[in-house]
Amino acid sequence: MTVYNFCAGPAMLPPEVMKKAQAEFLNWQGLGVSVMEVSHRAKPFLAMVEECEASLRRLMNISDDFEVLFMHGGGRGQFAAVPLNLHQGDAPGVYIENGIWSNGATKEGAKFTQVESLNIRTDNNGQFDIQPVTQWNLPEQASFVHYCPNETIDGIEIFDVPKHNNAPIVADMSSMILSREINVDDFDLIYAGAQKNIGPSGLCIVIVRKTLLERDGLPRPAILDYAIEAKQGSMYNTPPTFAWYLAAEVFKYLEANGGVPKMQAHNQEKAALLYDYIDTSEFYSNKVAKHCRSLMNVPFWLRDDSLNALFLSEAEKVGLVALEGHRLVGGMRASIYNAMPVDGIKALIAFMEKFAKEHN
Repeated sequence: MTVYNFCAGPAMLPPEVMKKAQAEFLNWQGLGVSVMEVSHRAKPFLAMVEECEASLRRLMNISDDFEVLFMHGGGRGQFAAVPLNLHQGDAPGVYIENGIWSNGATKEGAKFTQVESLNIRTDNNGQFDIQPVTQWNLPEQASFVHYCPNETIDGIEIFDVPKHNNAPIVADMSSMILSREINVDDFDLIYAGAQKNIGPSGLCIVIVRKTLLERDGLPRPAILDYAIEAKQGSMYNTPPTFAWYLAAEVFKYLEANGGVPKMQAHNQEKAALLYDYIDTSEFYSNKVAKHCRSLMNVPFWLRDDSLNALFLSEAEKVGLVALEGHRLVGGMRASIYNAMPVDGIKALIAFMEKFAKEHN
């Protein structure tokens, strides 16, 4: 039986990458030891690190105006690192709130600096919706503008990029990085926990404009200091070496399979199949307005909540796992990151259709 893993994170990785990692688990590059047992300062590992960064730069077309850092702490670590590094004078950190993760970033930021939050949700009659970027009333004075382009829990994605006359734009791309094409130059700082589209948890990618490294910011732990990490080649502390290695393998896989444009087409096809089925069903529903539906995380609800436990149990029996929605919103959620094949979506739809007929 083929198992399709719809977990929101840690998420499935490309099988080809996992098989390669398995094959060289005990003998990496002919060294007779695992990559986990090699010094992070050994020449073979440093060569892998250099190629990993070069590969990500090619995939995202990242210019030399940016540093690429490989840091600890996942996305939540950056909830603290961003205000600590980017605080400037009396200007507040401006936080755009469109869901649970962006709310979490606001709360964490408020521990360190003055924050000004802007709620762009316009939910109405049980439908999740957001204001278009052109209607965001951003304050003139800001240390930075932080937003989350894809809300994993709520299934909301923002496809346009906000602009500000003088404040840097910061984006938490943990759940959508490498899923579709973006212009990195539209941003000043991008961060992404690795456990969705890149690799295992514990690693966080930070793409930061070099000019921001000159800010004094606030007193902060060295492990969260972007300038120190840049100077130390992301090795101020021993890095999560196995996660870094797997990220490098995922980047190689993406480059060999058409890069981000190919992934975007792949993800649009998957999302369209699933949303179209849900929209034509009388048994299932999606509560997100069509213009801001996530390509990565598709929440859906059964008409009868009392069937939820049975739905999940029966789905697992046929190899469709991790479909339970987040406890804060309920229902179901299919996370369909880059590694999820179209066949996984077709298998899910076939099961949903069968379940609906049996319990209608």
